[in-house]
Amino acid sequence: MSNFAHDTIVPFKDSELSKKQQVATMFDKIAFRYDFLNRFLSAGIDVSWRKKALSQLKSLQPKYILDVATGTGDVAILAEKMLHPVEITGIDISEGMLEIGRKKLEKLGLQHKIQLLQGDSETIDFADNSFDAVTVAFGVRNFQNLEKGLAEMRRVLRPGGKLVVLEFSRPKNFFFKTFYNLYMKTITPGVGKLIAKNKDAYEYLNESVQRFPEGLNFIDILQKAGYRSTYYKPLTFGICSIYCGIK
Repeated sequence: MSNFAHDTIVPFKDSELSKKQQVATMFDKIAFRYDFLNRFLSAGIDVSWRKKALSQLKSLQPKYILDVATGTGDVAILAEKMLHPVEITGIDISEGMLEIGRKKLEKLGLQHKIQLLQGDSETIDFADNSFDAVTVAFGVRNFQNLEKGLAEMRRVLRPGGKLVVLEFSRPKNFFFKTFYNLYMKTITPGVGKLIAKNKDAYEYLNESVQRFPEGLNFIDILQKAGYRSTYYKPLTFGICSIYCGIK
């Protein structure tokens, strides 16, 4: 399996831990402020991105959905609202994030429709052909091995099932790009340090976005991983993109 540049980008440069362990530790540390920072740093626009991503599944009417790198369960909760499946399973490597997600589910009375489990995107603990749809929002960038994660998600999809990936990308417009780079390099880590007491996490966010194989490069990787009918849609000047593929 080949390595991609972002596979080697880690949150804590002087740590002996693997990328996977570092990402789990990082999210455990910032979990208590994660939802707030998401809304704040994206001026709330991240909610509409998630809605647009999930609307790619409307015609499919999936009954069983797996949300990979579910974090605090935002996509799972929105999927329940928008798509009304029978069951949604969310997996994440950060127990800290899942704890917050489970509290959210209880408040909303959704703990019987959505289950949040500790799990790894690269060894998904479900049988082949278990799900009608797999979603992953802002998570593939954190995979230690991108190809392995994509292959695993394809394995648990039923034939005809759909993968929907939402991920940061880099804006193309010159003026917007200049502002965006300043924002990601300076403002985001600054706010991360102030509010989540963790500058590393938000510096890592920028570095991993800069190195991620986006656009047609990512479509190419999806096709090599065996996905068909692939397409992508850039959102908000290309700050993020939706990628889709069918098993």
